[in-house]
Amino acid sequence: MLTASSRPLAETDLYRPVHDYLVAHGYTVRSEVRDCDVTAVKGDALIVIELKRAITLGLLAQATRRQRISDSVYLAIPRPSDTRQWMARSKDVRRLLRRLELGLLLVAIAPGETPVEVVFHPLPAQRRRSAAVRRAVLEEIGGRSGEFNEGGSTRRKLVTAYRENAIRIAACLAALGPSAPKQLRALGTGPKTLAILARNIYGWFARTAHGVYALTAAGHAALDEHAELAAKYRPAPEGESPDA
Repeated sequence: MLTASSRPLAETDLYRPVHDYLVAHGYTVRSEVRDCDVTAVKGDALIVIELKRAITLGLLAQATRRQRISDSVYLAIPRPSDTRQWMARSKDVRRLLRRLELGLLLVAIAPGETPVEVVFHPLPAQRRRSAAVRRAVLEEIGGRSGEFNEGGSTRRKLVTAYRENAIRIAACLAALGPSAPKQLRALGTGPKTLAILARNIYGWFARTAHGVYALTAAGHAALDEHAELAAKYRPAPEGESPDA
């Protein structure tokens, strides 16, 4: 539940500011018409506004039902005490409201504040896709050799394509000992080998000489933690088939 204000306001507290705002803009306002909190008419235009103390899933469902009556449906909630912080926290919720083609009003009852602020009007949703984000997702999918995570995980370390590549490098170092990137790439660690070794963001690698890297204690621990991947990428002993 996303609450705009911590003040204990009732939904009825929001009515008068919204009523006065609409009247000032030339609307005829009536409340509680066929379960709609507020209705307003001007010419052929019909607006429906639902007054709530917070944006909830139930409110969204209710508001979309009101779209059977009018294309102009707004949610009106209390104005937050810190609007800037609330706007930052509510970014995804506001995006959802736009997708649902709902408008949003912030209502203030304290003296000296703007009574009603229109955050946005209900407009046809424009679904913009990010080519860069889409490409990054596809690259990440393509960079993973299998499914090593569990959907919905929040506390477990995720095996990303980058981490999997780092585990492969670590497995090769564990088998070969200190090695140069060229030796590791010959075992299939890929073109990002040097960058992963040099950045060393997990602390698994240490440079022991110019152009030579070894596995640290943290690296050995990571191989134990990801034993399945470590076994998959550990090079076969010389003269032994990889499938042996």
